[in-house]
Amino acid sequence: MKNLTIYLTTFLCLFLTTSFAQTFEDRAKAIATKIETITKEEKEALKSEIEAVNVQLEKGAITNVQAEERKLQLAESRAKSIEFRTAQVESELRDLIQQKVDGKITEQDSTRKFKFHFDHKKDEKKGEHRTTSQFVFAFGVNNLVTNNAVAHSDYRFWGSHFYELGLTHNTRILKNNNLLHAKYGLSLMFNNLRPTENRMFVTAGSQTVLVTSPIHLEDSRFRNLYLVVPVHLEFDFSGSNIKDDKTVYNTHESFRFGLGGYAGANLKSKQILEYEANGNDVSQRTKGDFNVNDFIYGVSAYIGYKELSLYAKYDLNPLFSDNAVDQNNISMGLRFDFN
Repeated sequence: MKNLTIYLTTFLCLFLTTSFAQTFEDRAKAIATKIETITKEEKEALKSEIEAVNVQLEKGAITNVQAEERKLQLAESRAKSIEFRTAQVESELRDLIQQKVDGKITEQDSTRKFKFHFDHKKDEKKGEHRTTSQFVFAFGVNNLVTNNAVAHSDYRFWGSHFYELGLTHNTRILKNNNLLHAKYGLSLMFNNLRPTENRMFVTAGSQTVLVTSPIHLEDSRFRNLYLVVPVHLEFDFSGSNIKDDKTVYNTHESFRFGLGGYAGANLKSKQILEYEANGNDVSQRTKGDFNVNDFIYGVSAYIGYKELSLYAKYDLNPLFSDNAVDQNNISMGLRFDFN
């Protein structure tokens, strides 16, 4: 699962480098190269270590059980090494994207405008192809529905956020009508929860509960990362026009809305606690399963005009697999679909 995160991040990097400004392109490409290099180095190192274990096994120096245990230890060690080495690189990527979103990388830095282009997207004479592609970026507030309500939540309403990065294809369903579109793709979803009243998550067997921290927490955050496949039926009212005696169908040029859902897998769960100890600022990051469901599925919808939409999504399965009370994730915010 962790490798999927690395591969998808690299893929998004490479995709973005063909679309953003030239200065941004160079920086994103360098980050993607770093991630790829780290992954290759660790895989080669693991391969050599596994071969050494196999040599010991052939010589009879260790048993089959010992060999398998050793291989497992080596794999876990290399996985941690990849995660540690790519953490900062992935942070660079997030910062770079945030700078672009915040407008800190300006139009003057580029040789092209901040707009995503695809070679198959449009032909000046024929108009758009039946299938187009978009880069999706969404963000907003995130919370848990408990007993069918979000009221009196245990989590900060404005402090708990979600983010989504993805690639989608948009296919016109009817050959000679532009209203109905099938929208499908691949996304990374980041769901964050910030508990109230100085609390944090702890696991007690199969239960994951909130408890009051014995020390003052400057920040308490619980983050889940998912790789999902979203599918929507999109109603696009962009219509059509006549160009060179041919009917041209456009997308994302007017009012539109989509209804659908998503399904995928949990890649990582992490709790981040920040506090002060002995005059020092401490950031404690704990990774584990926290009894979070391995899979996720839910419903989602958006409504908007051109690239910008209001967006909502709701998990149909609970966040925690075996808690006494089911709590389902809900998110609302803004969504951008850049052609």
